[in-house]
Amino acid sequence: MKRYTLTLLILLSLFSTRLSAQQKPNVTSEDSLNNNLSKSSTSIGGYGNAFYQRNSRTQTSNLDLERFVLFTGHKFNDKISVFSELEVEDAKVTGGESGGEVAIEQAYLKFNLNANQYIVAGLFLPRVGILNENHLPNTFNGNERNYVETFIIPSTWRELGVGLYGSLNNLPINYSVGLVNGLSSEMFEHGTGIRDGRFEGRNATGNNLAITAALQFYEGDFKAQVSGYYGGSVGVSKRKADSLGLQSGTFGTPVALGEADVQYASNGFSVRVLGTIVSIPDADKINRAYANNTPKTEYGAYAEIGYDLMHLTGAQKDKQLILFVRDEKLNMNASIPSNGVIDGTLNQNYVVAGLTYLPIRNVAIKGDVRIAHTGNQNPDLIINPNPVAQPYQPNYNLVNLGVAFSF
Repeated sequence: MKRYTLTLLILLSLFSTRLSAQQKPNVTSEDSLNNNLSKSSTSIGGYGNAFYQRNSRTQTSNLDLERFVLFTGHKFNDKISVFSELEVEDAKVTGGESGGEVAIEQAYLKFNLNANQYIVAGLFLPRVGILNENHLPNTFNGNERNYVETFIIPSTWRELGVGLYGSLNNLPINYSVGLVNGLSSEMFEHGTGIRDGRFEGRNATGNNLAITAALQFYEGDFKAQVSGYYGGSVGVSKRKADSLGLQSGTFGTPVALGEADVQYASNGFSVRVLGTIVSIPDADKINRAYANNTPKTEYGAYAEIGYDLMHLTGAQKDKQLILFVRDEKLNMNASIPSNGVIDGTLNQNYVVAGLTYLPIRNVAIKGDVRIAHTGNQNPDLIINPNPVAQPYQPNYNLVNLGVAFSF
């Protein structure tokens, strides 16, 4: 009940408080290039974060440079620019050892059509949810990204394709629509939703495609958005798909995702609310073909409220000390097909509370506690159990301390 009371209070404040932005927009090299404000033809920037984590379930601690991303961009002229990011996760990659990743996070050309419209082509991040486009670690509270926009909406979700972005004249509305490669249901993995089905620019199949679209409304600094995704998940040949009992083609064996969110802040208070649902109607066929326990439905939602303690002191406007609490609920097997197996551990609730200190807008020092609760394990999913393994703990907490930056 506490979770729903908090959400209700937040929603009531939405209608009783004067609306404005959650946080000031960050100023980075990518922002400058994107807004045609860069003083140089070539721009270099990036972001990164590192944190310490204590896990009460395992009674262990670890330190990690979670990611470092280097941005490079170039303005050919007023109409055409290129944007790219190279990401390294967990500091390094060593052959033969697990962990770490080197990946291209984006690489696309931007073509300015006019003052209100532009096209992107290449590897880009569609506008789905809040975090996918706006994932700089000093722009969100908590050391870890919220789990709803990590697993239900898989961040950072980039694919190859083209997208059109624009705004309506004299109306506070932005829109985007994109055509990208689809997912691979063969790569869906139990416990991570559709996340592992992304191609992320690597040998993506072109037989199945997807469309994405978003509509944003803003008044002053208030923003509300609805966005969605619909695409095929079987890009193999028709002969192979038929042999697997799956439907191939452009939108064959589809995956659909819908999302809605709102953001605002006023007089030191800030709020984010998001809800999303994923539907995989042919999950039973995917399970029969690949035995990966794909669910028919996944959902997630969170509500976050924060208050800038610096607002009380009248300190410099570019300094913030945000006290926040976030309630997250997600279920990666909300409904399963007849040939699926329910996993209670994927029905999850997290309450995250902490402080975010920004001495300047591009640097954050963070501390937070994540209180976790999940359902119980299903014995049918425990294969070759470790004889010395501890009993599963559905309740545990994570303590995080870290730093983040962007430039």
